[in-house]
Amino acid sequence: MMRTNQDLAIVDQLATGVARLDAALGITRINPAFAELTGFGRSRLEAHTLAALTPNGARLHRLAMLAHVEGRACALRNVAVCAAPGQEAQLDFTLTPIADGVLVEAHPSAPSEGAARTSRSLRGFAHEIRNPLAAISGAAQLLEQGSADVRQRELASLVRDESARLATLAERLLGARHATVTRAVNVHAVLERIAELLAAERPDVTVVRDYDPSLPAWQGDPDRLLQALLNLARNAVEAHAQRIVLRSRAEAGWRGAEGQRVPALRVEVEDNGDGVPDGLVTALFEPMVSGRPDGTGLGLALAREIAREHGGELTYQPCAEGSRFVLLLPRHPRTGERE
Repeated sequence: MMRTNQDLAIVDQLATGVARLDAALGITRINPAFAELTGFGRSRLEAHTLAALTPNGARLHRLAMLAHVEGRACALRNVAVCAAPGQEAQLDFTLTPIADGVLVEAHPSAPSEGAARTSRSLRGFAHEIRNPLAAISGAAQLLEQGSADVRQRELASLVRDESARLATLAERLLGARHATVTRAVNVHAVLERIAELLAAERPDVTVVRDYDPSLPAWQGDPDRLLQALLNLARNAVEAHAQRIVLRSRAEAGWRGAEGQRVPALRVEVEDNGDGVPDGLVTALFEPMVSGRPDGTGLGLALAREIAREHGGELTYQPCAEGSRFVLLLPRHPRTGERE
């Protein structure tokens, strides 16, 4: 059970990720494959519980408790693990009780047929929109240069900037995924951009700003954050909201990596729209799930993916009228060199 030097050498050579938990469910050893699959090095895991495997480690820790107490093997499929921004992995875990603890095995999750179709569809969509985006950007640039009206030039600049941002997103879908590039971001500047876009698209919708001006800069990818929040705002508009609240707060008590409390930013998008049907709440963030006949069901899935890229989480809270989506982002996410 990974005790002799020979046993340890064999386990270290396995392609299967293996971790050993002691009777207190603390991680006593992981093999190189486990570190490679999860992105978490030994120093970040050993002496901690599986809760350290953010963002879904708490579920794994509860399953380890069940395996240990009941003395039976347990499995959990399609678990999202994110060691650092841009390094999310989907893994399957098997937890087997042993004499003095629990043995944990990790394997890459096999993509479902539906997920594979979604991926192909997204790549096809990204390929098809590149040329129209280039044309839109070029036309906006000509309008910006040729107009004497200040407001028209501002709107043309907005169209050009958004076309460039969407072109970048398309390239990400078409190419190999790279680690997210992080830098200091003024979250309120991103929220103001959302308000500006909403004002241009839907001037009939009232945008209420409820900011905490004392919030420090956040370390992350501003384009990805903008995309996530824009998806939430546009979902609200499509749910017939007439009032959208953009809110920011400090979140001192959020539990992040290793289950410890970490300083975080809390960004909320609240609306007075139709809300989410009860039957969709449990699958709300899954791809291709939508409450609208013409909806793609990709906006919330992408927003949650972006949150998890940064070591955070996106959740839904029903309101008396409408919906509230809460984006929690650790203030200083690890840049996460694999050890």
